[in-house]
Amino acid sequence: MYLLKKIFQLRDQSSSEAEKPFLDHLEDLRIMVTRVVITLLIAMITCFVFNQQLMEVLRRPVDQLWMNQVAAQLPDKDQAPRPVGVQQWEDAKLLERAAAGLAPAQREAFYESRRDDDLVFHARAASLLRAAQALPEGARQAFLDDVEVTPELRAQVGSLLKRSPSAEIDTRGNVRMMSSLRPTETFVLSMKLSFFAGIVVSFPLLLMFVLQFVTPGLHGHEKRLMWPALGVGFGLFLGGVFFAYYGVLPRALNFFYEWGVRMGVANDWRIGEYITFATQFTLLFGLSFELPVVVMVMVKLGLLTHEVMVRTRSYAIIAIFIAAAIMTPTPDIMTLLLMGAPMILLYEVCIWLAWFDRRRSLRREEQEARERMERLLLAHDVEHDDHYEEEAVYHAASGHDEDSESA
Repeated sequence: MYLLKKIFQLRDQSSSEAEKPFLDHLEDLRIMVTRVVITLLIAMITCFVFNQQLMEVLRRPVDQLWMNQVAAQLPDKDQAPRPVGVQQWEDAKLLERAAAGLAPAQREAFYESRRDDDLVFHARAASLLRAAQALPEGARQAFLDDVEVTPELRAQVGSLLKRSPSAEIDTRGNVRMMSSLRPTETFVLSMKLSFFAGIVVSFPLLLMFVLQFVTPGLHGHEKRLMWPALGVGFGLFLGGVFFAYYGVLPRALNFFYEWGVRMGVANDWRIGEYITFATQFTLLFGLSFELPVVVMVMVKLGLLTHEVMVRTRSYAIIAIFIAAAIMTPTPDIMTLLLMGAPMILLYEVCIWLAWFDRRRSLRREEQEARERMERLLLAHDVEHDDHYEEEAVYHAASGHDEDSESA
């Protein structure tokens, strides 16, 4: 209730009309909430049609994390006789797993039926790598020297042993195919993902509804400037979302993944927990990038000035870092800086915007004062001319009367 009263006071300050009763403010709030809900429902239903594409987009950071982890364990191109990629290595392990229970003759026939020399070569390397990794480190090279294989395969396994990639499948946790523990979880997850996507898609309209409620008393030129302002706000929101998705979210996932590996814990992430984490993470960054919009609205309402923002800059920086520490779920300092630094930069931009706005307001006030003075002077001159004409007419009439009496 206290927050509502403060918002209603802001509405009264921004409106040139008389103050509205409390119930009228509640009616405007009801209209705004209704518009927001209807807009979100339409956007959510539209995004639900593309739920599979949305899932692929949101899972891409996890897939890239897994590929980077596997690629870091494979030998470089100049370190192995035959370079191997991530997907090729995974396919080779699957092929080797399928042939593991066959007799030697059957295994050779199975390999020959694949008709892919590189894949079969890497499958044989995976088999030897698993056997060598089961031995003590001092006995691995002797095992490779004694086994009857081609020199190329022996050199390939030797290069793999130097980087020690896993010859097993998903030994560090299942992050490629995340688990769902309830029958309805995937459907509810699709609804949740559509809801968050709907917020992103309909954000300009949502921002417009909120601004129309907070600042109802806009003049004509201010209403014309609302759409460019909404475009800037939407661009900042998308900038924050993309910055989080491409720059910060991969770092956060890599931090948690490597932390689990160092602790000896398998990274068996649940799909629901990951989607909630990723969507909240990106949306928080998008909303944090709306700082210029919030600050400029407060400047327009007279709640903030350029002088106040400059004087309280140090306190604002501390508050920004505290907010960033609360919003970022990772405890590392790098993620904190990745969120706090753009917000500080945006705050500095807000200071300059407030300065330019104040300067433009002063110029406009000076121009209005000059025009008012010119109108007063013009009115005074007109009044003086009218008075002079009246005196001239009076004197002329007096002279005419005197001439008549003389005659």
